[in-house]
Amino acid sequence: MTGCYESKGQDNSVVNDVNNEKKSMAFLRKIGKVGGAANKDFANAMGVDEGPAGKAESSRRKVVKKAKHAYTLCTVSGVVDDLSEQFPFTSSGNQWSAFTDTVMGGKSNGSLSREEIEGKSANVLRGHVSLANNGGFIQLATDMALDPSVALTVDASDFDGIELDVLHGGSMAKESFNVHIKNSDCLTTASYRATFDLEKGNWLTIRLPWSEFSGHGPGLSQTPMNISIIRRIGVVAIGKEMDVCLALGGVRFYSVI
Repeated sequence: MTGCYESKGQDNSVVNDVNNEKKSMAFLRKIGKVGGAANKDFANAMGVDEGPAGKAESSRRKVVKKAKHAYTLCTVSGVVDDLSEQFPFTSSGNQWSAFTDTVMGGKSNGSLSREEIEGKSANVLRGHVSLANNGGFIQLATDMALDPSVALTVDASDFDGIELDVLHGGSMAKESFNVHIKNSDCLTTASYRATFDLEKGNWLTIRLPWSEFSGHGPGLSQTPMNISIIRRIGVVAIGKEMDVCLALGGVRFYSVI
């Protein structure tokens, strides 16, 4: 395998729309607000977790979200997303979006689509991370609360960590990625972060215990992550020039018995 996987199209209409629109970077730059990195130490960069920079949802094919009561809160089921719902919705009632550094002047680009990768349905983040103009990331992310009118956060204190089904299909034999978690303690420029490594070509389940997450941003360096007030999770390619093809096949909480 020499590069990013070709789409096998579980949701071909969405993928084709994205291709027809040439994965429009203009669209990615146009929408939302994203904080740029505050310095060149991108592993600890500030302001890289806010604002949609493009959703890989067809403007010509509207997907109707079910009523809130039809979903189960992720901390009740333990499942953030098993990809059983129509893209871009999660099985716990939220929505995946792609984010880049372009709004604050960065040059990274990316797109998000639902595809079949190596026999498994996946949300696939494709793009290029550029360090130009103090940039340096692309990510896919989702909020966690089922009903923001009731609560903006979820309480994951019954669990020991989070696990992801992931596959790296980019150009390098091995690559590092981050999981970023935001809770109510996080300002716009802050998050709790953990890193994981992937070798190319095989689906793996990565487990990240809460203890592996460290705070980055104002007020967080000495503050343990409060897992009772989690607001959002993102999977991030950050910190170095890279071509990204990252497939996400599921996200869950786990408990050690």
